Order: sequence, then structure tokens, then C-alpha cells
Amino acid sequence: MKSVPIAVLALFAACSSMSDNKPDSVTSRWFGQSRDGQVAKLWTLRSRHLEVDVTDHGATLVAVRQPDRAGFLADVVLGFDDVSGYESAANQYFGCTTGRVCNRIANGEFTLDGYTYALAKNNGPNHLHGGGPRSFDKVHWNGEVVRGDGGAPAVRFTYVSRDGEEGYPGTLQVSVTYTLHADDRLHIGYEATTDRTTPINVTNHAYWNLAGAGSLTVLDHTLQVEADQYTPTDATLVPTGKLAEVAGTPLDFTRPTAIGARVDMLLGTPALGYDHNYVLRAATGMRHVATLAHKASGRSMTVATTEPALQVYSGNFLNGQIGKQGRAYPQRSAVCLETQHFPDSVHHAHFPTTLLQPGSVFRSATEMAFRTE
Repeated sequence: MKSVPIAVLALFAACSSMSDNKPDSVTSRWFGQSRDGQVAKLWTLRSRHLEVDVTDHGATLVAVRQPDRAGFLADVVLGFDDVSGYESAANQYFGCTTGRVCNRIANGEFTLDGYTYALAKNNGPNHLHGGGPRSFDKVHWNGEVVRGDGGAPAVRFTYVSRDGEEGYPGTLQVSVTYTLHADDRLHIGYEATTDRTTPINVTNHAYWNLAGAGSLTVLDHTLQVEADQYTPTDATLVPTGKLAEVAGTPLDFTRPTAIGARVDMLLGTPALGYDHNYVLRAATGMRHVATLAHKASGRSMTVATTEPALQVYSGNFLNGQIGKQGRAYPQRSAVCLETQHFPDSVHHAHFPTTLLQPGSVFRSATEMAFRTE
């Protein structure tokens, strides 16, 4: 049999792996029906090298298909094949928009203007990721195709969270816009307004594995984070209010380091691995904050954000649940890089505030740039 040059194989793989739809396009399809009767829709955005899927259930990032150095596409985001998976017990906030307040609020309550608001305690004694059945990840958002900067394909999701929903004050009008740029940058922009003072802290909770969702581990990925400090926590993973240096600890990712290099040093801690809030350098403005890379495939992803912090979570509680295309997601087979304000900010006046006032506009942006070498 005559051999074929690798370059030809790579070209063929790259061409045959992408869909027939042209770059800079958006298509949509049915994604199932939720338990409350809402019909879910899936949109696919395309750039030259990427395909990105998003759905109106939870304003969720469902898939990012990225080529390796041979040109073969792999979906690098954990998730499910339709909306029923996202409503199942197997879902651990895969790819969703979390809020009103992501991460933890101590004791499931906070006091504002002399009144104490009671929230769901859905993580031991604490409130996690916006609470129960009306948290942002579980509700249906209205979706529409729009155009981003320079005419890039985009999908905007909007939702109105009514006063008192999940215990929070004020009616909050919020939008999440996914924009895929021609140079393979996925931009996520958030905006919100309120009619009463309320806390807001939203993030995207994608689980990443650059070897492909369903690969056995993420511990062979290298991670670099632009942070010299983190927020230590108590036994329930709520910040104590102090800041501590990462230097000399397993949390030091100031240089590219394998995620698995020191994770075992955290087994005896409440986090059971990485589940830590990093205090990012240069607390304001859009800037580079992290790089995730997988040497074997050649894939890498850089993260930029306007947020002051980044939660790094190493999938410690993944349990082998079955996701897209029947693939299992074992423990530590993905990593979350959640751009955010500090957890439990409502109880720490010296943390960057998460309070949104009437007449003000909440804005936040995070951008992932994908490369293959």
C-alpha cells in the first residue's frame, strides 16, 4: 500500500471533520423538551477552525469542537446530548450560566439594608450557584441570533429573574451573549440591571478537557494562572476573609504546571483537590489570566476576563456519569476555570463588591482563545 504524506492526511482530516456549513455562520436545531414543557433549542456557531454549541436551557455552553495538530476535531467540553441530560442528577453544572450568585454564600443568607434574606442551603450549610429550581442554570432563557463586534456570529440569551426568586431581592434583567470570532476567540458577555439593590456574581461553569470530553484524565494538562494569592476557606469551602500567598503551596500555578503534579497533596483537605478561588493580578480590565494546554493533542486555551478572580476546580466530584455520545466522565477528567468575583463577598466588605444598584448596569466579560500547535 502506498503511503500518504502526513501533511495530506492532516489536510484531509481537517476538511472532512468540519461540517459543510461555512465559517461565520449560525444554525439551530431542536434540543429536546424540558420537564416543564419548554422546547429547548441548540445553536451552532462556526469560525474557521471551531464549532461551538449553546442552548437556551441554562444559557449553557454545550460543546466546543477544536482540531488537534493532525486536524481531527474533538469536543473539549463535558455535557449531554439533549436537555434531559441537563435536567438529570448526572449534571454537575456542566457548561451552564450560574447565578444570581455563583459559588458559595455562607449559611444561605445575607443582610442588606437591615433585612436578612434567606436562600436555599443546597451545599451543606451554604448556598451554592444560585440555589434551587429557579437558579440560572435550570431555567429557560430566550435566545436570538445577533451579530457581535465586526459582524461575528453570536447568540444572546435573556432572562428576567423576578423579585424574590430563589430568595434574592429585586427584579433582575440579565443577558448572556456568546460571540465566536474569526480568530477562534469565544467571547462571553454578561449584562444586568435591577430595580432593587441585589448581589450578582455570574460565571460560566464549563468543564474542559482538551484531549476530548470523555478522556480519562485532565491531570496531564498544564495550567498557568496569573495569581499570587488565593482566598483560604473553612471546612465548608467558604472564604475566611483572609488572603494568602500561593508560593510554596500546591496552589502555585504562576508557571505552567501539570494539574496532576501536586493534586494529591490536597486529598486530606475539604476540597479533595483543586477547588480554590485565585485572586487575579490587575483586578480590573480585560486581561490574560490563565492558559490551559494539552501537549499530546497540541490544543491550548487562553482565558482573559474583566473579573477579579478565578475558581479552579479539578472535577473532584465527577463520578463516571454518562455524557455526550455515551462517554463516561470519571473523577478529575475535566477542569473548570470559573471567572468570578470572590465567593461569599456579601459577608466581606473588603472583597470586591457584588452588589448591583438600581440605575447601574452590571457588565462582565470572559474570553477563551483556542490554539493548536
